[in-house]
Amino acid sequence: MDENGKIRLGISIGDLNGIGCEVALKTFEDSRMLDFCTPVIFASNKTISFQMKALNLSIPFHGIQNASKAIDGKLNIVNVWKEVPKIQFGQATKEGGEFALKSLVAAVDALKKGDIDVLVTAPINKNNIQSETFKFPGHTDYLAKELNGDSLMFMVTDDLKVGLLTDHVAVKDVSAAIIPRLIRDKVNTIEKSLMMDFGIRKPKIALLGINPHSGDDGVIGTEDKEVLKPVIEEMANMGHLVYGPYSADSFFGSDGYKKFDAILAAYHDQGLIPFKTLSFGKGVNFTAGLDKVRTSPDHGTAYEIAGTGKADHNSFKEAVFMALRIFRNRTEYLQLTENVLKKQRIKR
Repeated sequence: MDENGKIRLGISIGDLNGIGCEVALKTFEDSRMLDFCTPVIFASNKTISFQMKALNLSIPFHGIQNASKAIDGKLNIVNVWKEVPKIQFGQATKEGGEFALKSLVAAVDALKKGDIDVLVTAPINKNNIQSETFKFPGHTDYLAKELNGDSLMFMVTDDLKVGLLTDHVAVKDVSAAIIPRLIRDKVNTIEKSLMMDFGIRKPKIALLGINPHSGDDGVIGTEDKEVLKPVIEEMANMGHLVYGPYSADSFFGSDGYKKFDAILAAYHDQGLIPFKTLSFGKGVNFTAGLDKVRTSPDHGTAYEIAGTGKADHNSFKEAVFMALRIFRNRTEYLQLTENVLKKQRIKR
């Protein structure tokens, strides 16, 4: 945060051949957005100029060499590269992945240094970004390595929050990956995030079953009965408001999710299919549990419409507002808990 109290919001630009640049630029086409934060895009002046021309956009921007030089009231572009990458909208190219990674690395470095306060990541292609320095199934795993804390993929809106026990794990490996320690860690992470990042004092968390009908008491697999249930009971006895396992097929359709502050799904599609069905265009992917705030929109590169100007920027805009809200909530929470600890020390 700068001396004027403005939150510096970093943006990694994602795959240049996708819609990442478009949704980021459209978000700040409305100059009123500059009242909420100081945006810093990690790319280059020439790249942004090319994208604007191709997309028929005209937004004033300010080129800088370092995020610490960002100016309030302007869209700032950090010149990460001097080259002029070849942009081929709608194509998954090696070059597209290379520049997506350059933007991400520079943005995360600025986040770690404190030159930006929060990070919003535009969509990458998980295949063409792979390299000697990036061997991860997605942003979440990369950030878990670069930042401190226990990461949790947390899909959020104001009304629905879905975390994942396992994220980018093959379905055949899911049940073996879900062990008691993992369940405890993820419940603790989601609970802490709900309190610290969303201001919920006593979070209620629902866990979805691993097998159909949560195993039907062992008839369709024993993992729910032997692994999930004992941990849920153990944590409930310790005072955590944790419930389940619930049968995933009826949980969302019956509005059961509305009774809880968050839902912890066993695997990727179990959580993301209902989340995106209920919230597409408003949903935000938040990496909870880390010492820095990162959000992203709930969609991918959308190659099929890249370069046409048809991309909807609402999810990216939601990701911006969510990052700002979480940062403020977290700052307030840390200040309050720090003051409590100080008072306790004085009493002693």
